Parts: sequence; C-alpha cells; structure tokens
Amino acid sequence: MLEDKQPKRTPLSELGEFGLIEHLTADFKSKNSSTIYGVGDDAAVIDVGEKYKLISTDMLVEGIHFDLTYTPLKHLGYKAVAVNVSDICAMNGEAKQITISIAVSNRFPVEAVEELYKGILLACSKYQVDLVGGDTTSSQSGLVISVSVLGEVEKEDVTYRKGAEEHDLLIVSGDLGSAYLGLQVLSREKQVFDANPNMQPDLEGKDYILERQLKPEARRDVIKILKENNIKPTSMIDVSDG
Repeated sequence: MLEDKQPKRTPLSELGEFGLIEHLTADFKSKNSSTIYGVGDDAAVIDVGEKYKLISTDMLVEGIHFDLTYTPLKHLGYKAVAVNVSDICAMNGEAKQITISIAVSNRFPVEAVEELYKGILLACSKYQVDLVGGDTTSSQSGLVISVSVLGEVEKEDVTYRKGAEEHDLLIVSGDLGSAYLGLQVLSREKQVFDANPNMQPDLEGKDYILERQLKPEARRDVIKILKENNIKPTSMIDVSDG
C-alpha cells in the first residue's frame, strides 16, 4: 500500500476552541476514582476527602488576549488572577491557591515584570488566595501568562454546566457586552493614535466599560448571596473571558 504523501490537514478554525478540546481529549478516560469530573467544565473536580478540590487553568497570550498598547501591566496581572477565580466561582466554590507561569521576552525590563506582579498581588489580596508556585521562562514572541487555580467546594454544593433543566430561571450576574464595548473603544483609540500620535485618547465617560475590559471582577459576591439564601443553582458557567 502506498504511503499517503499528502495527509489530511484540518484547519483549527473548522473545530473551534471547544471542538478542538473535545477532539483532542476524547480518548482520555479517568483512571483514578478520585477524579469526579475532568475536561468539559469550568474546573476539574477531585475528591480529596470531606470536600471536592477544584482545579482550573487559563492562559493569556500577548496579541491574542491582550494588547499592551492600552493594557497596563498592573491591570493585566489583576485580570489574570480574576478570570481564574471566576472559574472556581462558576463551580459554586471558593478559590484558595494559584500558581503563575510566565514566558517573557527580553524587551521587558525587571520593572515591567514587577508591575505585572503588583496587579497579581492586589488580586490575591482581594480574593484571599495564596500564590504557591509557578514557573518562568523566556519568550521570543512576547508575554504569555498561565494561571492555575485551586479551590474547594462542599460536595453537595458543586455545580456543573450540565444541570440546567426546562423552565429554569436564567440569570446573568453582570452586563453582557460591557467588556466588548470597552475593547471596541480601546481598539478605536489605538487606531486613532497609530494614525496621529499627537492625538489624545477620548475616554471620558467610559470608565465602566473600560474597567470591565481591563480589570474584570470575579463574582464571589454572587456565591455568597446564594449560600446565605440557601440557593443551589442547577447550573452555572463563567463568561468572564469570553
């Protein structure tokens, strides 16, 4: 039989992000009884005794998820933590620890990386999570940030994406589209600046949508309200990172 000299090449865009994840992980089966839920939700669920441990990872890549032309490094550090804490909230849990790995090019001085970590420190303080490890390496293509978050939840309280039923009440905890509008404003002002560097950005009155884009918050307050009122949602999902 002749070897296929032109193997099939499927564009990644044909599958999309979630389709690609499903395709790549379809053959992976859990081997440990402690793995309660793996790929397919906002966080993995691991049985560690009295409670479930929640684990999630998100990556932010320069030029894909953020543009340093208009994204302050301190805001970026804060956002990197917040969007991960939000994943734990979406499981009805509480974030406890994070690890942070960065790949950084030599165009960044030490002071720039320090500014990034000031934002990380601020978010850790706000959400009461501990930075317990990570990794650093060099990059030839800009800044990459990978955050893993560990949280916990009472076994009877864990909430998945798949639990919604007909006639359930659908609730959104924030303003859908506000972060997108903030991004549109920032992108517009960047285009204006590129065309004429002497022009000053017109951001007056747009503080709210800019903050939703540059410094989003994890909705721990919603989880607290649900617990105080003895409400367990049938399903939850995080949309903080689009």
